[in-house]
Amino acid sequence: MIDNRQARRMMERMGLNMKQVEDVKEVVIITGSKEMRLPQAQVFEINAKGMRVFQVSSSTVEEKEVEAPKAKEEDIALVASQAGVSRERAKAALEEADGDIALAILRLSS
Repeated sequence: MIDNRQARRMMERMGLNMKQVEDVKEVVIITGSKEMRLPQAQVFEINAKGMRVFQVSSSTVEEKEVEAPKAKEEDIALVASQAGVSRERAKAALEEADGDIALAILRLSS
């Protein structure tokens, strides 16, 4: 069985440096469809030959669904320029067309 000191020495010989990130209040992970909050998480930073890796652990995870935006900024700009309308009108048309660029342009142009 390897004790903590031996494990640290082995990691150092392999070029790995691990340290705890102190005073972490909360870790938030945001994806396209949800937001995960980890209050009072333990965070360790592992530096492996210039690459930083973070290990996060928490006994509590609060998950919340997030509504994805219906229109991307580049899509709004494209519809606005093609249809000759304001950004706001282009965004509204894209949302009505469920993100279909061609349909939004067609509706604004006719």
